[in-house]
Amino acid sequence: MDTFVAASHDEVLQLVIQIAALLFTARLLGALAQRFNQPSVVGEILAGVVLGPSLLSGLFPVIETWIIPQTPVQGSLLEAVALIGVMFLLVVTGLETDLGLIRRKAATALGVAVGGLVLPFATGLALGYLIPTDLLAEQSQRTVFALFVATALSISAIPVLAKVLIDLDLMRRNIGQTLLAAGMIDDITGWTMLGLVTALASANSLTVGSVTQTLGKVVLFLLVTATAGQWIVKNGLAFVQDRFRGQDRILTLVVVMAFAWGAFTQALRLEPVLGAFAIGILFGASPRVPADAIRKLEAIALALFAPIFFGVAGLKVDIGAIFEPRLLLLTIVVIVIATFGKVVGAYAGARLLAGQDHWAALAYGSGLNARGALEIIIATIGLSLGILSQEMFSIIVVMAVATSVMAPIALRFTISRVEPDEEERRRLQVEAALKDSFVGSLRRVLIPVRAEATPFGFTREMQATIFNRLGTLHNMTITLFAVAAPEERQAAIRYLTSLENLFDTSVTSRVVVSDDPVSAILREAESDYDLMVLGAPAPTEGSEELFGRPIDDLVKLSPCPTLIVRGVGETRNWRPQKILVPTNGTRASRRAAELAFALAAKDAEVEGLHVVTTTTVRTRDDIAVDVTAELEEMAGSLGRYSQTRIRHHETAEQGILDYVAETEPDLIVLGTGVRAGTARLHVGPRVEYLVRHAPCSVIVINT
Repeated sequence: MDTFVAASHDEVLQLVIQIAALLFTARLLGALAQRFNQPSVVGEILAGVVLGPSLLSGLFPVIETWIIPQTPVQGSLLEAVALIGVMFLLVVTGLETDLGLIRRKAATALGVAVGGLVLPFATGLALGYLIPTDLLAEQSQRTVFALFVATALSISAIPVLAKVLIDLDLMRRNIGQTLLAAGMIDDITGWTMLGLVTALASANSLTVGSVTQTLGKVVLFLLVTATAGQWIVKNGLAFVQDRFRGQDRILTLVVVMAFAWGAFTQALRLEPVLGAFAIGILFGASPRVPADAIRKLEAIALALFAPIFFGVAGLKVDIGAIFEPRLLLLTIVVIVIATFGKVVGAYAGARLLAGQDHWAALAYGSGLNARGALEIIIATIGLSLGILSQEMFSIIVVMAVATSVMAPIALRFTISRVEPDEEERRRLQVEAALKDSFVGSLRRVLIPVRAEATPFGFTREMQATIFNRLGTLHNMTITLFAVAAPEERQAAIRYLTSLENLFDTSVTSRVVVSDDPVSAILREAESDYDLMVLGAPAPTEGSEELFGRPIDDLVKLSPCPTLIVRGVGETRNWRPQKILVPTNGTRASRRAAELAFALAAKDAEVEGLHVVTTTTVRTRDDIAVDVTAELEEMAGSLGRYSQTRIRHHETAEQGILDYVAETEPDLIVLGTGVRAGTARLHVGPRVEYLVRHAPCSVIVINT
């Protein structure tokens, strides 16, 4: 067995210097590009061009010695770091991909992709037959060369496109998601064609077997990802979150799966970035992934690894190698033909096949025109197989970098003229409002339940209605959790299974054996939950405990926010038609208002109420107007209508109860913050009074 041999001292030293120089220069030029209203990816690619043989390394041999790999081992080390960068970038891109939106825009994406493939392939094929014979590596393989050039010109660079969309804040726009879908179709088709061309180059013949084998690999990748990949992601998340403790375990799982799936696609002779992108999509579709893990992954990818990847891509450009007039002219011709084929092809597909308007069609063509580092990878494959000469390799690499620099500039220009339609504008407005809201952060919810004879109590019905309604806004998953004695475990499992039918959202069930239910529930709540929901009985008159000892303890000690549901009534299919939100301008009351608007159906009425007390001089009418105006503004941003009322009374609690008696709402939503430090649960006198005396159902959200 061969022993493991590490890189030499000098090779490691050079790698460390390369990473420092590339990252610093890429971030510096990226910031400079943003100063001139250009995406940072433009500066990041140019960083490699500046440091590489095109400029500094070409002018100063000492810089070339340290920045440009001098041995195969040095090149492999730097390529490995760049590969990590593009893998991270594609995972982040997948996490931001909205499959539901892509499905709705599938016809547009397919039309753009077809146009963006057919014309570039045709123009590339013609170019391959017209290039002078002396620039071919093997003059007898003109057809293979032409097919290779046609394939190279057909592919778009998803990493560059993704970074541009992130830089321009277009990831959630319809056009951004459609561009990603079209780019993926182009790339999968392009890599399939590349497999056929390389098979032809290796075997000197294109057989039915080689074509079938290549297509079979693509189909296998898609099928395994949609079945086994989805199953592994779902169960891996559940296993890690339910069985392990510690920081960043989900972040580790995402990265491990991304590289594992990248290995799978690499084993199929496809690109590992496709596997990383697919895994990102699967994790992005799961509500179990904490927002914090996504933010950390984005920071690692966009601030550290992606700039290095783009810098390495620019480092491979040697403009000096094509300064001979004939080669320079041919380079310009290749760039023009590549740009013409992709922009006009995608434009025609968008206009003729997808019915898009002029500027939207131009935007699709502009975005897909980026070739980026994937084109450089393809050129390297062509050089290693003897399909490309050194001159043609340099020309294609320059074309890849040139189109990657042109694409974001053109996309910024065209996208500024594409107005979102009413549906998209509304969706973006609601998404923006939810993004930083409490309700928008809810992805994983814990509902502790006590096994009962029937699951269909009114409070349980309210819980199901609440989360079925919230589930229409964004993905979330619910864990039904029961604590049972050993002999009751199977009965508890059956009970939770029957309870799952109440919920339309993603539901999982867990039963643990313990003689201390409160401690068991609190341990479970430490597993990345965003909210714990508790059903509470009506308070007992004269009792010191508000909801009963176990629930009071859970609310006080919970590591995450809690929502307490106190149902009044016995009506099945509960749907609140009139919701009251008492508000005093605090953060807690604003979160209660967010929840109320999220719960309200389109035909439901939400009223905000602010009571101005006559016993204090601090609360005046002008403040009351500001408080209620803020609530109305929130309603508008969430696409809801709200009426607000200002009442005067000696006490806020009684003023609210008087208004409840007049209007008879179905539900009151209250916000509070638990006051720690005593054995008794303190939620504030106003909230406690309303919980004890309100004649209708009450929800208390404790943040």
